[in-house]
Amino acid sequence: MQPAIILVSPDHADFLVDEFGRYRRDYDVVAVPDGAAAADEARRLTADGAVALIVVDLAVRDDHPLAVFHELRQSVPTAKRVIVAHWDRFLTDAEPLRPGLVKGKYDAYLLMPRGVRDEEFHGAITELLSDWGSTVAAPEVETVRMVSPPDVTLTVEIRDYLDRTGMPYGTHRPDSEIGQEIIAEFGTDVPHWPLVEVPGERVLAPVSVREVAATTYGRPDDIDVDAVVDLCIVGAGPAGLAAAVYGASEGLDTVVVEAEAIGGQAGTSSMIRNYLGFPRGISGMRLAQRARLQAIRFGTRFFTGWEVGALSPCPHGDHLVITTDGGEIHTRSVVIAAGVAYRRLGIDTVEALVGRGVHYGSAMSAARELDGADTVVVGGGNSAGQAAIYLSRFARSVTIMVRRSGLAETMSSYLIHEIEHNQRITVQPFAEVVGAGGDDRLAWLDVVDPRSGDRRRRDCDGLFLLLGADPRCDWLPIDVARDDRGFVLTGRDVPGETWADGRPPANLATTMRGVFAVGDIRAGSMKRVASASGEGASVIPLVHAYLTG
Repeated sequence: MQPAIILVSPDHADFLVDEFGRYRRDYDVVAVPDGAAAADEARRLTADGAVALIVVDLAVRDDHPLAVFHELRQSVPTAKRVIVAHWDRFLTDAEPLRPGLVKGKYDAYLLMPRGVRDEEFHGAITELLSDWGSTVAAPEVETVRMVSPPDVTLTVEIRDYLDRTGMPYGTHRPDSEIGQEIIAEFGTDVPHWPLVEVPGERVLAPVSVREVAATTYGRPDDIDVDAVVDLCIVGAGPAGLAAAVYGASEGLDTVVVEAEAIGGQAGTSSMIRNYLGFPRGISGMRLAQRARLQAIRFGTRFFTGWEVGALSPCPHGDHLVITTDGGEIHTRSVVIAAGVAYRRLGIDTVEALVGRGVHYGSAMSAARELDGADTVVVGGGNSAGQAAIYLSRFARSVTIMVRRSGLAETMSSYLIHEIEHNQRITVQPFAEVVGAGGDDRLAWLDVVDPRSGDRRRRDCDGLFLLLGADPRCDWLPIDVARDDRGFVLTGRDVPGETWADGRPPANLATTMRGVFAVGDIRAGSMKRVASASGEGASVIPLVHAYLTG
């Protein structure tokens, strides 16, 4: 059965059905007159399939549109929610409805189309359906197919990587028809799980995510950089991507090296709502892939699956050398945008269950399998808030645990408002996870109140750890100064003895000539997507100034 679009309207149902006629090939379009009928229809549809979108006419009788959404959210929590208003009520009713949009009670408030080909309206609808399709629906076409039993750590890590790259995939059990087909294609005894089938390649039994990345985007030995480039960017998170777009568009011969997935940590965010220019929000994966395509359009070359091992001056001293697993890149300047890694909890009983109910980061692929589960998110930053909201679309309950008294000091207010409204999410202050256990996968947590030392055990099916971050810069030479936490120092923050003629280096310049740092890896950065993108754009004039002497 196709996913459904439910239209709730007492007066404009025929008109809306006609407007949504363009979606009938891929969705069942169903019109009902009121909220009660919508609830009945939602229960019927979810018994056989899924509801992708609910559109409620502002003029719905007997029920406020937000009351309709509140009722439907219990049966179809993953559906996107839209209010449409006739032009004679659109402006007058916008103001009282705005607080509901801030709290996440619905996703968009749109003016009902006033004529044919209202692409502004349908552009918004298509964005919402696209987001639903990429985060909820099973893919219609599986570009990558995997065979694995449940709760294999490497399988979870590969699925998370594929989610971050936007590549459609399917996971099949070894005893399934597709699983047996892929095992037969592999041809020998399976050494370990998963098996991965990638178009154009034989079936693989990878030992790492990087092996899959190299297969899907080109192996390290496929690279061909036979000249000294103007700029090499290490890392393809928001900062690195912005530097790539602006560097290449300004005429610099630009190369980007990324060890894992394009997008960095931001690529794991299910929905970023406060990034400029995206009023309905955008997933980190989509933002990253759009930026990548934009950079490629200007001539940037991307090489993924490469671990950078060293940065050094070339023997002749006129340029720099980036050493990777697959060879060297010679470049006149370097922008370090390698980002950060989630800080590990460091508790043996928790670490032993990583991939089997315990996850670092939001792990969108794991979230989709927690229907009816009780989950815990540890962390008080925006990433933790976004993960909790996304988890609430699937899990029965989500508890956000923080050591502080609440979220106000560390999380954006728009996320706090949305969390307060969400009945599936609770916040537990003064809580610290100190242990975990279960037979084959996570089943319980030990939680301590740091004020009193009181220790309690609670059931838990999924634990998502977003504990802050540590910089990824072990590969940097000692010539690049860092603070006591390992973050790269730039501008006036570098040690005074390294200043030239009593003057500090440029704002984003490091203590090594020709080397700049942007984004989360830089000491003092804001750790926000927008600020990282701004630094990536701002560093290019400094690179130009350096290259021109």
